[in-house]
Amino acid sequence: MHDKTLTELATALEAGEFSSRELTAHLLARIARFDDDLNSFITITPETALEAADRADTARAAGKAGPLTGVPLALKDIFCTEGVKTSAGSRMLDNFVAPYDATVVEKLAVAGTVSLGKTNMDEFAMGSSNENSYYGPVKNPWDPAAVPGGSSGGSAAAVAAGLVPAAMGTDTGGSIRQPAAFCGITGLKPTYGRVSRYGIIAYASSLDQAGPMARTAEDCARLLGAIAGHDLRDSTSVARGVPDYTGELEAPLTGLKIGLPREYFGDGLDPVVEAAVREAVKVYESLGASVREVSLPHTHYAIPAYYVIAPAEASSNLSRYDGVRFGHRCDNPQDLIDLYKRSRAEGFGEEVKRRILIGTHTLSEGFFDAYYKKAQQVRRLIRQDFLDAFEEVDVLMGPASPTPAFDLGANKDPVSMYLQDIYTIAVNLAGIPGISVPAGFAGRRPVGLQILGTHFAEARLLNVAHRFQQATDWHRRRPAIAEETV
Repeated sequence: MHDKTLTELATALEAGEFSSRELTAHLLARIARFDDDLNSFITITPETALEAADRADTARAAGKAGPLTGVPLALKDIFCTEGVKTSAGSRMLDNFVAPYDATVVEKLAVAGTVSLGKTNMDEFAMGSSNENSYYGPVKNPWDPAAVPGGSSGGSAAAVAAGLVPAAMGTDTGGSIRQPAAFCGITGLKPTYGRVSRYGIIAYASSLDQAGPMARTAEDCARLLGAIAGHDLRDSTSVARGVPDYTGELEAPLTGLKIGLPREYFGDGLDPVVEAAVREAVKVYESLGASVREVSLPHTHYAIPAYYVIAPAEASSNLSRYDGVRFGHRCDNPQDLIDLYKRSRAEGFGEEVKRRILIGTHTLSEGFFDAYYKKAQQVRRLIRQDFLDAFEEVDVLMGPASPTPAFDLGANKDPVSMYLQDIYTIAVNLAGIPGISVPAGFAGRRPVGLQILGTHFAEARLLNVAHRFQQATDWHRRRPAIAEETV
């Protein structure tokens, strides 16, 4: 059963090939058998999962099943889930049990899906390797010596290893697309505001966006249809109708205009990654698309702008974790100031502390105009670059990451780690959608092709990605662990 995609599982459940309880029990057994080696889960919820599976089977027997009823998945441990520990990968929230469901969790429950648990992640979604988790690093199913990417590395690894057919992630600067690329799966970052952020533990509020991670674009289309939509509880949620994202998947690509940003193919790009991306583009040409070079002239400002804006928002969002209102509390504080200092020092990891300090500095008097205001001005220029490019082409294509997955412990310098997101960060600054699909290998480590579209062009991106996956088999290749039986 675990060799099927989410779409194939939904079809098999509808046909009565097996029940949701049988499928759920099978995947729980795989998690118990294999996840000690991967560390992709923080919390597993077998009892509630089996109860949800039974409800799904009852609904199906009564003729009340929807397209996702009874399909198991996992949630990144940044989505508040009622009655379940929600840690954001941090010691600060190690004992936090959410009293309510995030909108994404709520919508998936209404759709009849079955949550198997909460996946590992970089602490408060700050990282590109999943090495910053309080619960230890996640390993890449393709090569245990490699990182799975971050911050949604646990979700990506669990899908790639065949522990779940799909998982939810969040993307603040590439945290869905980069781990999807590193683990050889499909990951979609929707337009900012397309999916509600209510109940998602905040990192950077103007950048965070939830999205699906699965084996295929078709799977992601089904999941996006379930989680997208306006939410009155989220002031950044856009009041816009939700299309049928599966309806346009089969549309032909004849006449599609593809732009290749010249800034994405320069120094720092691994030649093997570049070769895989260019081969993927040739597949699109064979499907009737035309290709031209375009420019995103402010690309090189994206990382410095992001690492002013995101830490500034993080500094504000994480100020609530003070040992009084939320989060870890130190033992035997001498006074209130000691309580604040030691609770935060003990509760946060090194990368989170680094970004809080950067953000606090850039927001302080005398530096706000010089750093934060200037970064926001640059952000507008980056957004305009994309809008100008989409006047000429339908989609942009390039690498999701400059390299394949790197070794655990290889990037000890924070700046070198930040540079891993050079092709993804600008997308969040502009608020546009992007998807990463498997497009080849560098040795035994996957390579991802990133496809970008203008605001609310998810249906087009999913169509473009789906047609590529019909013409290639990269998405069907699986690591050895996914072929093993329980």
